[in-house]
Amino acid sequence: MARVKRAVNAQKKRRTTLEAASGYRGQRSRLYRKAKEQLLHSFQYSYRDRRARKGDFRQLWITRINAAARANGMTYNRFIQGLRIAEVAVDRKILADLAVNDAAAFAALVKTAQAALADAAVTGVKGATADGSAA
Repeated sequence: MARVKRAVNAQKKRRTTLEAASGYRGQRSRLYRKAKEQLLHSFQYSYRDRRARKGDFRQLWITRINAAARANGMTYNRFIQGLRIAEVAVDRKILADLAVNDAAAFAALVKTAQAALADAAVTGVKGATADGSAA
């Protein structure tokens, strides 16, 4: 028989792989080859979903902001446009947090956006009208 010089390292590698796959169903947690293949797929899913999570949270924030803005008599896109005109630099994550946890502060931001839109309609900023319709 041939002498095996790296048996300890090979066993350690297989043990590490099987431990990482310990929660998987069936052969994927018991057989090295299937566990290794499943782990490679799992890493790809993790990579993809870490990036997808960012878009999911942005979508959630926008939904929350839209609901709170409509409760204050304004649509989401007009609200964001008003904040841009007023040069209020608050991102959607913070706006969504304010919408959920501090309704008074969010209402104040809505008032600021409405005032900025009304002022912009008077001064003639492109895309802004007093009644909220498209220019």
